[in-house]
Amino acid sequence: MIELDLSFLKDDTIHAAKHLLGKKITTNIDGKITSGYITEVEAYLGEHDKAAHTYQLKRNKKNEMMYRDYGGIYVYTMHGHHCMNFITRDAMHPEGVLIRGIEPVEGINTMIARRGRNVNLTDGPGKLTQSLGVKRDLHNGLRLNEGPIQISEGKIPKVIIESKRIGIDNKEEAVEYLYRFTVQGNPYVSKDRVKAEDNNGWQ
Repeated sequence: MIELDLSFLKDDTIHAAKHLLGKKITTNIDGKITSGYITEVEAYLGEHDKAAHTYQLKRNKKNEMMYRDYGGIYVYTMHGHHCMNFITRDAMHPEGVLIRGIEPVEGINTMIARRGRNVNLTDGPGKLTQSLGVKRDLHNGLRLNEGPIQISEGKIPKVIIESKRIGIDNKEEAVEYLYRFTVQGNPYVSKDRVKAEDNNGWQ
């Protein structure tokens, strides 16, 4: 696996979120390899984003890992599900990208065993972490490409769709921000009913 230059995470979170689409996530957990191409992400812009965990630079035990430089991994739990974010920018600008969907590639039988089902393995932030074996107590605060969670080059989307983020209905004007990005024509995304395009929307 060719090591990926993570500097695209450094400057602009919206750019980073779009650039993450198509990247391949690979985990090696308990000796089992699983992987998938990122199909859906949401950007969270920290201090001025009412939907972000670090809005107004709020800092606590739960979100402490957000106050790190780009390339860190922030895993939190929501309704019993683990959600994985990649940290962008730096400790002064605690921003990040939530990984919401991936197209499974390797270790699909392992994903099925972890999920206890053979459909809807990775079309949601909690589903994909379960399939990949990612957990808050084990992986929160680790860094990309320095441990069991790796990202590498993968595929390139033909078209990126911008839409409203999901599940933030009480966050006032932040509800309207078009900070959710998906690969047009890829069925491995949450909520939306997508008719698969040729090559699932990849170039």
